[in-house]
Amino acid sequence: MKKTTVLLILLTIFWTGALNAQNQKLQAFMYYTTFYSPADGPYVETYLSVAGNSIKLVKQENGKYRGSIAITIIFRQQEEIVNFAKYEVLSPEVADTTDINFNFLDQQRYPLANGKYDMEIIISDQNRDIKPYITTQPLAIDFPPGQLSISGIELVESIKKTEAPNILTKGGYDIIPQVMDFYPESAGTMKFYAEIYNSDKHFGADSKFLLKYYIESFETRQQLSKFIRARRESTNEVVAILGEFDISSLPSGNYNLILEVRDHENKLVTQNQLFFQRSNPEIEYDLSDLAAISLDNTFAGKYTSRDTLAQYIRFLTPISTEIERLFIDRQLDEAGLENMQRFFLNFWRTRDNGNPEKAWESYLTQVEKVNELYKTPNTQGYRTDRGQIYLKYGPPNIISESYNEPAAYPYEIWQYYVLNNNQRNKKFVFYTEDIVTNNFRLVHSDAIGEPSNYRWQVQIHRRTYDPDNIDIGRYPDTWGSKVNDYYDNPH
Repeated sequence: MKKTTVLLILLTIFWTGALNAQNQKLQAFMYYTTFYSPADGPYVETYLSVAGNSIKLVKQENGKYRGSIAITIIFRQQEEIVNFAKYEVLSPEVADTTDINFNFLDQQRYPLANGKYDMEIIISDQNRDIKPYITTQPLAIDFPPGQLSISGIELVESIKKTEAPNILTKGGYDIIPQVMDFYPESAGTMKFYAEIYNSDKHFGADSKFLLKYYIESFETRQQLSKFIRARRESTNEVVAILGEFDISSLPSGNYNLILEVRDHENKLVTQNQLFFQRSNPEIEYDLSDLAAISLDNTFAGKYTSRDTLAQYIRFLTPISTEIERLFIDRQLDEAGLENMQRFFLNFWRTRDNGNPEKAWESYLTQVEKVNELYKTPNTQGYRTDRGQIYLKYGPPNIISESYNEPAAYPYEIWQYYVLNNNQRNKKFVFYTEDIVTNNFRLVHSDAIGEPSNYRWQVQIHRRTYDPDNIDIGRYPDTWGSKVNDYYDNPH
């Protein structure tokens, strides 16, 4: 079995520039994914959405107003530029700037051979005299010639049959991308597009294969039974895939959308996944789902002290899904003992169905450790930021500590070589304004699902360095500062 996991890397740029005339900050959202063309080879597709009310609009000769965003994208391999583009994106023209409620979209394609790249993105409002925002992201392209593979997964806002081919056309459809991986409460559906390559070569011409797609919990990797779909597809050089879920009942949380190609024996051949987030605060944990769970001869049934079990359940918060946290935060105080026992048992069966008691005891050992290491005068260690990250991901491979730099608050940078089996070299930055309290707060991480703050270096240097220009995100290399070295080269 060949199993290929290609993780769509989402780049969301919340670029906060200087205030414009409408007292708004520039909001630009960008992500990208990869596809393959049988005629032209692999390519990267980028999607950019800009909020019209966040840009500076300038009066044109015709009396109307228009904004302009400058974009530069550079693809490098070992410092060599292999592809680049520099272009302008114009907003629609408007006659009245007092009520602007549109977003405008840009989509581009860049041919690139299989390989690993650094993609640098530079974005600025051309009507403001301020420095542009610059970020660099790693990019991997892997479509082995003639082998079965799946493209990146594109989230879709709307779709229609193509009448005349254009930049939005793929697989015979014009696809308007959704340029965010976040679904608010108002979103009732989730649509996506992907392509499967060389199924005819792998399974044979005029054959069938099974396509399965589903939503799983990001934390537990458990498939959600209400969100599993499967269908037979005919083989071809390129098979276009359109999928849709009704997510009105999907609780708040972090999720993966999984696409799988399976053979006639239902064995997994290859897969792809996409991370996304959902906010649906009105959906609560359904206690009726626990009614069928028997407590007979289970370890959870042994906990008969309500206070002790409530504390143990609260210990689970760092590794809980969002819906489980809702139970802990909103429903635990009113829940009866048996429902608490059933919740506790179901929680650990979900993590380790073979030996849930051993999984719990192992986790409790870690809780006791962080409660000692990271406690503050008024907070148990498992509730602190460092304690929660430790319990979620385990001990970091490297901890770079700096408590006495002349210009910085005390800080720690944690690095994990591998996170959740599919993220590599991820970092977490913690700092405190008072070392005595031991209360280090998480200020930045580049891990999926964790808070990201491009100005984290400024944050931990605020006692001596607080620039007015909010586009400054990196602390300058100065005597006594180790922050750039620790972050770029953990040791």
